[in-house]
Amino acid sequence: MTQTEESRPQRILGIDYGAKRVGMALTDPLGITVQPLPFVPYKSDSQFLQDLKHVVLEKSVELIVVGVPKRADGSLGPEAERYLQIAKILEHECSLPVECVDESFTSRESEDFLIRVCGASRKRRKKVKDSLSACLILESYLNRIQH
Repeated sequence: MTQTEESRPQRILGIDYGAKRVGMALTDPLGITVQPLPFVPYKSDSQFLQDLKHVVLEKSVELIVVGVPKRADGSLGPEAERYLQIAKILEHECSLPVECVDESFTSRESEDFLIRVCGASRKRRKKVKDSLSACLILESYLNRIQH
């Protein structure tokens, strides 16, 4: 039995967008596991788009998932509105579908994990927190589509 185009696993890129760093994570070619990628320092929108397009082409990405922070009551604040605009820009610039998922607390969860489980220093946490957050965003998306 051959897989149809719709059931074919996708290579998905998760993004934790930030003012200083953009964390990224990627599924394996079968769309089962999630691996962190090195964060991209945020310098400007144009530089970020250039870096992202490079990753998309190099890794054969077919879908992008962007984390959008929601308020405690579930509403969207000004920061979330900015992230939704970024998602639309990414969809247009990369010619790929972009999904948005709630990223509330992923940075905090990442930090807690790095302290509690890894005993990581502040300097080390700063280097990996954003990519770990992107992993959590991507895993959240995968869990949502599998159920």
